[in-house]
Amino acid sequence: MLLPEKIYINVSGGVYLNFEVVVNSLEKIGSVISVEIKPDGSCGEICLEAANDIYLNSVNVKREDFVPGKPYYNYVPADPNYEAMSYRCVTENRMIHSYVNAGFYNAWMEIYMIPLHSDREDKAYYLFSYDMTEMPDADKLADVSPDTAYQVIKTSVKLRETDDFEKAMDTVIRDIRLSCEADRCCIMLTDFKNRFLSVLCESVSENDKTPRMESYLTDEFFEIVKTWDDLIAGSNCYIVHDANELEKMKEVNRPWAESLQGAGVYSLVIYPLKANGETIGYIWATNFNSGRTLAIKAILEVTAFILAAEISNNQLFKKLEILSNTDLLTGLFNRNAMNNKIYSIVTGKEPFRGEYGVVFADLNGLKQVNDNEGHIAGDNLLKAAASLLNDVFVDIPIYRVGGDEFLVIITNHSEQDFNALVKKFVDESNKSETVKFAVGTWFGDSSFDIRNAMHIADERMYVDKEEYYKTHKKGR
Repeated sequence: MLLPEKIYINVSGGVYLNFEVVVNSLEKIGSVISVEIKPDGSCGEICLEAANDIYLNSVNVKREDFVPGKPYYNYVPADPNYEAMSYRCVTENRMIHSYVNAGFYNAWMEIYMIPLHSDREDKAYYLFSYDMTEMPDADKLADVSPDTAYQVIKTSVKLRETDDFEKAMDTVIRDIRLSCEADRCCIMLTDFKNRFLSVLCESVSENDKTPRMESYLTDEFFEIVKTWDDLIAGSNCYIVHDANELEKMKEVNRPWAESLQGAGVYSLVIYPLKANGETIGYIWATNFNSGRTLAIKAILEVTAFILAAEISNNQLFKKLEILSNTDLLTGLFNRNAMNNKIYSIVTGKEPFRGEYGVVFADLNGLKQVNDNEGHIAGDNLLKAAASLLNDVFVDIPIYRVGGDEFLVIITNHSEQDFNALVKKFVDESNKSETVKFAVGTWFGDSSFDIRNAMHIADERMYVDKEEYYKTHKKGR
């Protein structure tokens, strides 16, 4: 069917689409974009040729300030990913439909790129439209190709088929690497407040002979990582398709570009993992199949969204677990942790064989310090007590089981070693001017019920405490 004549115009003897008529006929956001094709076939300037009022309103540009034919970045921030999609749209003559997290708008965008006819060899055109929402739409996220859907479903299933989160992530990252046909795929977690980086999982092909990612986690690399959000700024990812683009990357981030070149990287796709408005890490693939860039972007877009939520939930669970088992004042394990430990031993959930020892320690004089000097002084005394315990019982679990009572359970030590630790503990307590402990112990075989062992050690501790107060004649 022929289009109405009014959408054509004559320019220099040729008949061309009237871009203004085209975009104004749309009831949605609409614009026509031109892509310069350089003599060597590479991408040149990308310009905004026409835009309807809905589009201009979406980018906060007044109609009188709009000049057709100017570079698109005169109106919105430059975005290398958008430029790559534009180039593929016109050179591959393909319609592109994508659903992306657009950082510049702080929103999710459903993008449509439709190539338009052009008789020019040096310039191509496409129709650009999008819908935008503040929150992600589950239906649109799910509207993906069969390959992407398969990868995402497989990721979700593997995260649910085991209680071992780290083990599941190792499998997931391997699957993602294979799907991207990449040499390496990795998830790195970030803690910018504490300047800390950690590798959650990594998969490396036989072709990649460079060291594992852990070897790169230096202070210098942290400074590079700090620049990534600025590099990605306004987009949802950063992509380097080949060695030429990596060379150009030196203009904006030379340290990172040189670091990549030194590691034998010539292509890279990286997505930030965001949760609660913060970047909690990054997922990336190196030396991937650049011929499948759009498919790889689709896979990583959705999986990054899912993985960010899963990782955030796992981190929250770990924090809650730590809080539920940690005494916040001293940093030692608390009574709840002790109860869980004893329950696991008694029920057989935790292997418990051979000889073991129990130490009960009561901090003498805490009540007097609280009464005479205040609770801040009492808290400081408890912290000093915890420090002394940690100095003696290195890498051994220590529990604060009451206001001034502490429990130590020692396994994998001979009776001689156990007695040496107890002697050192008593000696350090006696030498201290402030931290004085009453101590009771028990040592024996695991066939003896640990609850009875604790009871005996507790009774012995109270005998020692009575002796202390007989000598010192001070309030408890």
